[in-house]
Amino acid sequence: MMSTRCYHRLLQFFAVGGLLLVAASCTLVEERIDRTAGGPNVPADTAVHMRLESSGQPEEIAAPKVPPGPLKVTITEAILLCLENNRSLVVQRLDPSIQQTFEDQERAVFDPAIYADVSAGRVKGERLERSGSGTEDFTTDGAEGIISLEQYFPTGTTVALEAGTQLNDASLYEDIFYTNRLGMTVTQALLRGYGTEVNLARLQQARLDTRMSEYELRGFTEFLVAEVERTYWDYALARRQIEIVEESLKVARQQLNETRELIAVGRLAKAELAAVQAEVALQEQALIEARTKKESMRLQLLRLLNPLGPGLWQREIDLIHQPTLPEIKLEVVELHVDVSMRMRPILNEARLEILRGDLELVRTQNGLLPLMDLFITLGKSGYANSFGESVRNIDKDSYDALAGVNFHYPVFNRDARARHQRALLSRDQAQKALENLSQLVEVDVRTAYIEVNRAKQQIAASSVTRMFDEQKLRTETEKLRVGKSTSFVVAQAQRDLLVSRIAEVRALASYLKALIDLYRQDGSLLERRGIVAPGREPTNLSAK
Repeated sequence: MMSTRCYHRLLQFFAVGGLLLVAASCTLVEERIDRTAGGPNVPADTAVHMRLESSGQPEEIAAPKVPPGPLKVTITEAILLCLENNRSLVVQRLDPSIQQTFEDQERAVFDPAIYADVSAGRVKGERLERSGSGTEDFTTDGAEGIISLEQYFPTGTTVALEAGTQLNDASLYEDIFYTNRLGMTVTQALLRGYGTEVNLARLQQARLDTRMSEYELRGFTEFLVAEVERTYWDYALARRQIEIVEESLKVARQQLNETRELIAVGRLAKAELAAVQAEVALQEQALIEARTKKESMRLQLLRLLNPLGPGLWQREIDLIHQPTLPEIKLEVVELHVDVSMRMRPILNEARLEILRGDLELVRTQNGLLPLMDLFITLGKSGYANSFGESVRNIDKDSYDALAGVNFHYPVFNRDARARHQRALLSRDQAQKALENLSQLVEVDVRTAYIEVNRAKQQIAASSVTRMFDEQKLRTETEKLRVGKSTSFVVAQAQRDLLVSRIAEVRALASYLKALIDLYRQDGSLLERRGIVAPGREPTNLSAK
């Protein structure tokens, strides 16, 4: 048997230690959670901004201020305006912060909680007299108040400190009876729910979900930047196409006037006039189409840039940068593939899904175990006919102690087995999905690489075609003037030159867009443009 003095010392040790433990829980638990779950609970990195890479130190660049009137932008300024003002990106940037609220929910499991209960009541009735010869009336007034502080720890330990007072005023006795109690209960999971690994799994999963949302944001930002650049060059192509068609229409009209003069002096038959008139009409139709396409591209570019100020859709756009052939020497395709394996957001998301499945396996495997908790309850009580005296009497010999084990286990445990089997299959599915995605990404990169080389070769080929079409038009025009050609042949030569001039500019724009697509496919577009966005660090499965 434990002596009263030893028990008092043990109780005082547990009480003081429990008070200090719970008082420090706000910091200790936070540090333990941060260390085990992978870092401090800081706001999600949702900053998306441009940095200059020309200087030694990165310097943040604010979005350019856009004066009223025509919008004059370079390609860099267009990207900055989009990152600052695009409404789709504004919506997408909220996802990591929203997802982080789920982290806070999971952390709340380890927050200390205060419970309080106050009650009062009266009982009026009859009871057997102590002499046993009859009954007597009695009235009992009672009141009780309990307050407790409870803390759950990642180790699977629950510590609860409790203080309570009770009043009993019975008509059968002259004095009011007070009871005060201080107690502590410690419950420790022995099987299911034991250890930080399983208890922090849901918090770690929430943090992985936040990182996944950051990779999604990065992927969306890459797509948006690529879309701005593609639209920028498409708009430049549309404007240049209008200039080319207008020049061709001017030449066709001059040809119409020359044909009329040659018919007037009898050097050409009137039948030659129809072919030239048809060519003029065709060029006017092409000009209408080119202007319509230019307006459509202007609206798309305005939607992406979304510059502030009134009259958004009425603003004209002047592009400072025109399509030019960049001096770029591509690395071998294997290097682009290697970069894509590390940087593509969709692959990093898939890797995080595998890590999330590993945590789910930890949870479900622990769920296969029986529930067995060890609990210890220690308390000291004071009794007296006054409240103050009952508090002082807590230090006397009265105490209570309780220890035991709770056990629970379903006979077949089908629910836990099904959850674990589902976790195993889902984890295997995630691994297979990553392998499939890796193959698809490599195909995309290799296809984009082939397209870049094709587009670059088309630039030279289209330039040669345009040169020969110019020469052919000059030759047919001279032949027409001396009566050795027809207006139809000249009109066909004009049409071929128009097509080849547009194809030459389109080949250059296609090459620029092919480069953009290659950089987006290998995940390096934002890095090459100096844009800092969430999800910059690749996910490493080998470090799990």
